[in-house]
Amino acid sequence: EVQLVESGGGLVQAGGSLRLSCAASGFTFDDSTIGWFRQAPGKERDWVSFIVGDRGTTYYADSVTGRFTISKDNAKNTVYLQMNSLKPEDTAVYYCAARSVATMEIPPRPRHFENWGQGTQVTVSE
Repeated sequence: EVQLVESGGGLVQAGGSLRLSCAASGFTFDDSTIGWFRQAPGKERDWVSFIVGDRGTTYYADSVTGRFTISKDNAKNTVYLQMNSLKPEDTAVYYCAARSVATMEIPPRPRHFENWGQGTQVTVSE
């Protein structure tokens, strides 16, 4: 059974930083796609960033390019999302998502992923 457990969310002022973690069990990062969606109140779940395959090719939504960095630690089976220069519009529940194929649609959609974490709240104040 695949489990994804997010942590690291919280309240931060605009311009601040947070690092999210997604610990995976029952799942290996080889030949996989894993990363993050986010969903603000009343809005659709949008993709944020993904890391794909053994080479760790990374993808970022335009809204976070240059501010967020995704990385993974294969030994710990954990993916990280370093979020810098946070803005109030980054406020959302952030969800870790994964699937066991190393391919990436642009843009990725929630329906493309069969494994999800419970979500972690990120709130950025003015």
